[in-house]
Amino acid sequence: MADQALHATARPEASSTVLQIAVLASLAATGTLATNILLPSLPQMAVSLGVTSAAVTSTITVFLAVFALGQLVVGPLSDRYGRRWPVLAGFAIFFAGSVWCLFASDLPSLLVGRVIQAAGACATSVLSRANARDMFSGAALARAMALIMIAMAAAPGFSPLLGGALDHGFGWRSEFVMLAVFAALGAIAYSAVFSETHLATRTPLDPLAIAKNYLGLIADRRFVVPAATVSLIMGGLFSMFSAAPRILIEAMHFTPIQLGLFFAGTVLVVFAAGLLATKLAPRYGLDRAICGGLFAAATGSIAMLLVSLYSPTFLPFLGALCVFLLGMGIVNPLGTAQALSPFGDRAGAASALIGFWQMMTAAIGVWLAATISREALFALGAVLTMFSFVAVGLYTLRAKARVS
Repeated sequence: MADQALHATARPEASSTVLQIAVLASLAATGTLATNILLPSLPQMAVSLGVTSAAVTSTITVFLAVFALGQLVVGPLSDRYGRRWPVLAGFAIFFAGSVWCLFASDLPSLLVGRVIQAAGACATSVLSRANARDMFSGAALARAMALIMIAMAAAPGFSPLLGGALDHGFGWRSEFVMLAVFAALGAIAYSAVFSETHLATRTPLDPLAIAKNYLGLIADRRFVVPAATVSLIMGGLFSMFSAAPRILIEAMHFTPIQLGLFFAGTVLVVFAAGLLATKLAPRYGLDRAICGGLFAAATGSIAMLLVSLYSPTFLPFLGALCVFLLGMGIVNPLGTAQALSPFGDRAGAASALIGFWQMMTAAIGVWLAATISREALFALGAVLTMFSFVAVGLYTLRAKARVS
């Protein structure tokens, strides 16, 4: 009887944890969903607004810039005032920005809406990680971050397919209706599932204290090495997303629908890697598991570079990419958990700094992949190799410091 009672109470707790992680995953996916859902519609948006295709891509650039910078503000705010109300405010702002974009009649008005959207999305993204750090630690935090990472990878993987279907059936403005509905449902779910999770001592909201907080994190090897390592690997992922249309459509003659299916397929690799990460960390420890992921990412990167030089066809490209994605899917959640674990009292600021570095590194990687070479596959291989080797070098410094 006692055992039955124990199992009866354990099951609701486990199901509650799964629901909480699912809601946190939706928070994490908001920014990438809002970015990639528009990709199939950029040409139609340009025609509708009377601008060039190059000009309308500024809707992506502006969003990413505000998304990156806003995280540095949201993190300290949440450390001072808690997580719950900043998350709900973020969803409300994102909803308002989506409605603004829905009714935008020209590009400047659309850009204003995208700025508002990004201001809301940065709150949900940062605080998904901060909430996870409030609730979990150790191996449990690594598992939670792995599941959240899968959602962040699924959003850019599936959203182009969703955006293309919405654009085909209802026009590009329907994508902003979808984003507004997503924000409303996300706010309702978060409000129902979560109470305030930040129960540690609140840090003061003082500009000098905030700057000192960030500088303290940057100076702490426990934070900066895994955070920078994760940012470099994520920069490689975003480089792949930006270069894939040029590689697959222009060079390998894929159709847009086939490109969308390709993006969706990459999610399966990341999903498998995330599940593998949850098994590796408890068995081998974070350091060894992350080193294994970095080795896989570097191997896939070198393979991508060799494919571009000797066999620029689809199957070798896919094989090299799958190896890189496997490594990325291990490094990202475990490295993030390792960077956040020692800083429970500053989880908001630490999560914000990680998010900022990831988006800035992604922007650099996207720019390099577009400018290094006219051959998109070679440029991607070069960027992945450079970023992976720098990440391996950084993490090696952490290992040496631990030994000494």
